[in-house]
Amino acid sequence: MRINKKGSIIALLLVVCLLAFGSLATAKAPVLRMATTTSTDNTGLLDYLAPILLKDTGIEIQWVSVGTGKALEYGRNGDVDVVLTHAPSQEDKFMAEGAGVNRRKVMYNDFVLIGPANDPAGIKGKPVVEALATIAAKGQPLVSRADKSGTHTAELKLLKAAGVKDFDKAKWYVQTGQGMLKTINIADEQKGYALTDRGTFIKYHAGLKGKPGLVIVCEGDPELLNKYSVMAVSPLKHPDVKYDLALKYIDWITSSKVQKDIADFKVEGKQLFFPEAEIRAGH
Repeated sequence: MRINKKGSIIALLLVVCLLAFGSLATAKAPVLRMATTTSTDNTGLLDYLAPILLKDTGIEIQWVSVGTGKALEYGRNGDVDVVLTHAPSQEDKFMAEGAGVNRRKVMYNDFVLIGPANDPAGIKGKPVVEALATIAAKGQPLVSRADKSGTHTAELKLLKAAGVKDFDKAKWYVQTGQGMLKTINIADEQKGYALTDRGTFIKYHAGLKGKPGLVIVCEGDPELLNKYSVMAVSPLKHPDVKYDLALKYIDWITSSKVQKDIADFKVEGKQLFFPEAEIRAGH
């Protein structure tokens, strides 16, 4: 069950709502609380997997979808039992702090740079670092989530590699503080460019229903790989978390069966996520 982030509702209320929904869950199904990224939610992957999880394990999952930074913060605070995110550097810190345990690879896709079909910056097909440097030099709008999400973290890394400085103060750098789909829509309205995970872009494109919209201008660059990992929240830090359910979920989502389910998930006939779990004996 999804717990949505809407309008100006602050992040804390999301967790309160998640816990409230959890208290109303049927006694027949234990409830696992998860914090995850907007990309896994926006694409429909979680809605697709939730009934499979319930059927396979008897576990009901309820999630809040936010940027990776906020998802890991929920984990640090013990507000959830498990996190599914896509920012390796932030995850490394989370694990080093002892906030998470049993980190496992789950899947990957890639980021793409999108923009107007007429490509005013003239960057189509260029390496992404060169493309971002050109956008900055020409003052073309670059619309950013600016929310410490995995996508935002990747964007910052690429801008640094491009040698772009003080971009956060530039007029061409538009900071939304929103999730991926909303950020794409804002970029569309402003005829700007944006970095997005491919899965969310495919979902956005499906919603256009033939209307003109943003297109992919840069893709296939090794710098654009986007990896997802799952981690249980440490019971040593937070004894009240449902650690046993978190471990069952991790074993489940990294099993060969569910890895195939993830590979089979498609939008407009296109595969959105690719399995990356290291399958262990017996799974």
